[in-house]
Amino acid sequence: MSQFPEAGAKAPAFSLARDGGGTVALKDFKGRKLVLYFYPKANTTGCTKEAIAFNGLKAAFAAADTDILGVSADAVSAQDKFKAKYDLAFPLGSDPDKAMLEAYGVWVEKSMYGRKYMGIERATLLIGRDGKVARTWPKVKVAGHAEEVLKAAQELG
Repeated sequence: MSQFPEAGAKAPAFSLARDGGGTVALKDFKGRKLVLYFYPKANTTGCTKEAIAFNGLKAAFAAADTDILGVSADAVSAQDKFKAKYDLAFPLGSDPDKAMLEAYGVWVEKSMYGRKYMGIERATLLIGRDGKVARTWPKVKVAGHAEEVLKAAQELG
């Protein structure tokens, strides 16, 4: 199992099915900054709050020349419904086979009420124009997170 990338590391390449059909790949963002955030499951409370927070700051991220991509293991059909329900203005990647999630070290063993299971660790990366990880947020708490990521994107220049 891979480790969560550290700042300065080259971001692992990926290509995923995305909402609305088609694919989304790391190379699509070449020369731009990218907020790559991982969330456990569409339409759950924390994931919905996080998506709405990033979406609400979409114009500010665009002004900072920064794109946003959300990724989960949900099927494309679930991503489509999630995006439509909350009118999200950024792409959602689908990784049901978890290859990309494993490459980024966010497919991890979790525990709830003493039961262990595999799931997605809520985490975010800010990838610079050079394709390298500029900043990381492992084990994200949703409140204030999108604003903190925006500030980092603005400072990255």
